[in-house]
Amino acid sequence: MTAIPRSPKTLAGGFILMDADGKAVLRTVAFQYNPDTLTRSLAPRAAKVESGDRVEALRLVGPPVETLKLEIELDAADRLEHPQRNPETVSDGIAPELADLETIVTPRADDLDAANRLAASGTLEVLPLPSPLVLLVLGRNRALPVRITDLSVVEEAFDPQLNPIRARVSIGLRILSIDDLSYGTKGAELFMTALRRRERLAARKPANVQSLGLDRAP
Repeated sequence: MTAIPRSPKTLAGGFILMDADGKAVLRTVAFQYNPDTLTRSLAPRAAKVESGDRVEALRLVGPPVETLKLEIELDAADRLEHPQRNPETVSDGIAPELADLETIVTPRADDLDAANRLAASGTLEVLPLPSPLVLLVLGRNRALPVRITDLSVVEEAFDPQLNPIRARVSIGLRILSIDDLSYGTKGAELFMTALRRRERLAARKPANVQSLGLDRAP
């Protein structure tokens, strides 16, 4: 009997949080299930064109503003079938996984306390501490610096202690470009790597107007 070849292992998407300089990994957040869909939107940034300004009409002033929308699912059912092996899930449900995501967009409590003490001592301007560099990782070819712009949680089922055990999380993201990050930083480097890969993919075929049903260029 011919053996059925094994299916390739699917990589897990998720987030990597690095220090503000992009030199050390602080923590990782892997998706339990990869999203079924990913919605991407690119808003081109063209030069402002005044009436009759023919020079600027075709000029792009920078990378497009690219936003993403994805939805992930969290479900504790499989782990609750083996409670002895998953005491954290028995105790808290999927609250730890939700906390992994929610703390990405929340300042640390210690930082808030420190800012309050400075304000109480008469400091006129309290600058927020730099947030971690957040990378969205979707396979080996896509590691993108992002800012989470929206995070919406729908808790759908609960255990007897009212801990959530199933939820859907919608996440809105904006890709950070060289307009947001300084050249030479880790985030800018990853953005430029993604941009160059996109250009290589777009340049894989030579120009061919015949593929459009034309004998020659218009």
